[in-house]
Amino acid sequence: MRKIYLLNSDKFENIVNLPVIEINFFHKEINLDSYDALVFTSKNGVKAIDNIDKKWRQKKIYSIGQGTSKEIKKYNTNPIYTAINSYGDSFAKEIGESLKGKRVLFPRAKKVTSKLNEILKKIGVKLDEIIVYETVCKEHQDASKPEKDSVIIFTSPSTIKCFFKSFIWDESYKAVVIGKVTAKAMPQEIKFTYAKEQTIKSCIEVAKYYL
Repeated sequence: MRKIYLLNSDKFENIVNLPVIEINFFHKEINLDSYDALVFTSKNGVKAIDNIDKKWRQKKIYSIGQGTSKEIKKYNTNPIYTAINSYGDSFAKEIGESLKGKRVLFPRAKKVTSKLNEILKKIGVKLDEIIVYETVCKEHQDASKPEKDSVIIFTSPSTIKCFFKSFIWDESYKAVVIGKVTAKAMPQEIKFTYAKEQTIKSCIEVAKYYL
């Protein structure tokens, strides 16, 4: 029977975790009093800002997707606006008008793949960006390599980059990617299947079709 490998540490029944990335959090000094809202595009942005200043919990919150919103809800915040479309550029256009003229903080990774920041600023949002974490590759030895005939779930461009830094793709593998942005990072010679929704749970449902 095939095994399903998830390239992070999120726990799901009968799924093998193979974390290929590590997160380095940065400690920053920032005054949240002057901000009307915060925009989050990842769970790690949420974790990072909570370590810096817990006042963010009282602000208006805009979240890129269900996974990020789930993390935000752990901190008992006010109601969250969750994006209809979980792609960065579309998310920016979706929330831009409601944030126009307001001071907004975007806690983000060192490297971002979308133009969310540029789009919001162009619309007229007074956006400040703060780099609160970076993603780095976790190196693995051959002993950690997924078994033949496994299904590999890729949840970000970083997981693709870091997986191939440690492992060579086996022709027997099947790939499932979480969305279009992640798919763009996949080597052209590798075939893959999209998840129906941009959630890990949806990726797992697709992966199970191969079992």
